[in-house]
Amino acid sequence: MRLLFILGETWQGIRRNASMIVSVLLVSMISMFFLGSGLLAQREVNLAKGYWYDKVEVSVFLCTPDATNVPSCSEGAVTPAQQSQIRRDLVGMGPLVENLYYESSAQAYNRFKAQMQGSPYLSDVSPTSLPSSFRVKLSDPGRYADVVARMDGQPGVLAVSDQRQVLDTFFKLLGVLSVGAVGLAVLMTVCAVLLISTTVRQVAFSRRKQVEIMRLVGASAFVIYVPFVIEIVLATVVGAALATGLLWLLVHYGVSELFNGRGSNGDVIALIGTGDVWRVAPWLILGAAMLSLIVSWFSLRRQVRV
Repeated sequence: MRLLFILGETWQGIRRNASMIVSVLLVSMISMFFLGSGLLAQREVNLAKGYWYDKVEVSVFLCTPDATNVPSCSEGAVTPAQQSQIRRDLVGMGPLVENLYYESSAQAYNRFKAQMQGSPYLSDVSPTSLPSSFRVKLSDPGRYADVVARMDGQPGVLAVSDQRQVLDTFFKLLGVLSVGAVGLAVLMTVCAVLLISTTVRQVAFSRRKQVEIMRLVGASAFVIYVPFVIEIVLATVVGAALATGLLWLLVHYGVSELFNGRGSNGDVIALIGTGDVWRVAPWLILGAAMLSLIVSWFSLRRQVRV
């Protein structure tokens, strides 16, 4: 009988205060959506780092005939002896150099044409203007500086390029975006806390006569508090569930469709998937429930004295 009474009071409270409950639901949905977005963004940063850092290559570009202004290319184009010495030095770096691939000027030009099809600048590039290079795949991408230090300035070496320098800037940008999403989520969570507290007080005030009657008949604090708490917890949990649905739509029809599923097979980049959304969802729903439970209970203790 007590359970039926509590459920009945909860249903009547939701009907009487529908607008307030909806406002709590919407704010909870928005705050949990931004929090989930921040968590998924952090997950994407970690996935992208693992994907790209495993593919980081150090490119050792060799001198061209026109690069005499570079000290290491004072003799003009790289000579066969210099090229052989550079190869021996790279091979001599042992286990750090996992794979070594030579790309000639002609191969570099063909790759450039394939990548820049339709570009008006394609006609300005000749097959001899692109340098040949050694592409070095490292067993430990974190030690790319060892190769740079060994090759930079060596006779016949035009420049040493490390892809990680570019990737680090990209990952810093992703990190800033994810931190911004989490920061906005924290702000929205504060708004949700204030709204829940205010809503509980307004609901309790609107039902003060009912609470007085329940006190007179000897109802316990638990029986008085629980209907209020259930209303708020239900609203925030439904809001968190809707936020999870929005995140699923964003990932399934946004991220996946935008890249047309590429990355799952390692074609472009490792991307978050709907599985990551389901991993985040329990934490969002549980966090929303615990937050609303704590805030509403303490707000009731201040507003409703039993």
